[in-house]
Amino acid sequence: MKSTKNILVLTYWSFSDALIQTYTLPYLKQIAEVLSEESKIYLVTLEKNNSSGIIELEGSNLINIQYPYSAFGLAASLSWLKNIFSLKNIIKKNNIDVIHAFCTPAGMIGYILSRLSHRPLILDSYEPHSEAMVENGEWTKNSLSFKLLFYFEKKQSQRATTIIGTTPGMKDYALRKYNVAVKDFYFKPACVDLEIFKPDVKKNMQLINELQLNNKIVCVYAGKFGGIYLKNEVFEFYKACYQKWNDNFVALILTSHPEEEINNLITLYNLPKTIFRIIFVQHAQIHKYIGLGDFAITPVKPVPTKKYCTPIKNGEYWALGLPIVITKNISVDSNIIDTNNTGFVLNELNMAEYQKAVEKISALLSDNTLTLKIRQIAERERNYSISKTIYRTIYS
Repeated sequence: MKSTKNILVLTYWSFSDALIQTYTLPYLKQIAEVLSEESKIYLVTLEKNNSSGIIELEGSNLINIQYPYSAFGLAASLSWLKNIFSLKNIIKKNNIDVIHAFCTPAGMIGYILSRLSHRPLILDSYEPHSEAMVENGEWTKNSLSFKLLFYFEKKQSQRATTIIGTTPGMKDYALRKYNVAVKDFYFKPACVDLEIFKPDVKKNMQLINELQLNNKIVCVYAGKFGGIYLKNEVFEFYKACYQKWNDNFVALILTSHPEEEINNLITLYNLPKTIFRIIFVQHAQIHKYIGLGDFAITPVKPVPTKKYCTPIKNGEYWALGLPIVITKNISVDSNIIDTNNTGFVLNELNMAEYQKAVEKISALLSDNTLTLKIRQIAERERNYSISKTIYRTIYS
C-alpha cells in the first residue's frame, strides 16, 4: 500500500533551468511513484524573470510555487523573510508532512521552515556550497554570504532527519566541518536517464553533415567557462588537441556562454576558428549533440570541495560511451576514470600534461570495445535504480 504524504520541495533554481527539468523533476517523479494518488508535491522555484504564483502542472500531482529570484546574500535574505511566512501558511493549509530541500542554499530555508512548522527536514543533493564559493573566488571567508550559509549548513545538518549526499565522503565532511555525526545517510550520485542517453543515438548523420564533422575527431564539452569551471586551461588543452590532429580535430562546445568571450579565447591561443562548433542546445536534444563526440572533457576546477560534488555531465558522457578527460579529485569520478582506464585524469594543468592526455585519448579511441565498457560504468554508477531505491526507502 502506497503512503499518503504531502511534500514541500525547496530549490534555488528556476523552473525552466536544466537543474529542475533534468535533475530535479525525474527524482520527484520517482518520489511520486511511491506515494498515493491523493498525495501532493509542492515544488518551490525561484524565477529570474521575476514571475510568481502557484501553478498546478497538468496530468500530475505536482504544484509549482514560484517566487522571484535574488542572488544569495542580503537581498535574498530580505526577500526570503516574506517568502518564509508565505510558505509557512502553505505548509499549514496543505497539511505538508515533509520538507525536502535540494542543495544547501535551499536547505537553509528548509531548516527555518522545519523549525517553524515542526516538520521533518530531508536534505537532498547534499554537498559543500559555502566553501566551494570561496574556493572558486566568488565569495571571501569574511563575506556575509559565506558566514550566513556556512552557519545554516551546520544548522540544517543538525536538524535533518535524513541526508542524501552526492558523494560518500559527505558524511565525513559533515563531521569534520560541522561537527555533525549524520545517522540516516544515503549516497546518490547525479543519475542519468539511460533510455535517452544511449549509444545508438551516437553519430547522427544529419547533424554530422550539418556541422561538417565527417571524419573528424570531436571533443565535446557541455557547460560554461569560469566560476566552478576552468577557462584558459581548456583552450590550452584544445591547442594540444590541434597540435596532435590538426584540422581533423573539432571542439564541439554546447553552451550558453557568451560567444564573444569564447572567440577572444580562440584568438588568444592562436587557434583556427574553423575547428570550433559553438552551439546552444535545449537539454531535450543535448543527447544527440553529445553523441557526436569521440571524447569529452570535464574541466571542473580541482579545488578541495569538488571531491564532494557530483558533475551531472559525466553520467551523460558515460551513458553515451565517451572517454573523459577530467581534472583530479573530482567526486568519485576521477578515480573511476583512472581505475577503469576510460579516459585521462589531469594531475597538473600545463601543456605537457595536456599532451599526455591527448596521446592517451588517441590510444583509447582505437579500442573497439571502449563504448560498451564505458556504457557499463554508467549502468553501474549512474543508474536511476540507485535513486529509486533511496526514495522508496525514505517515503514508503
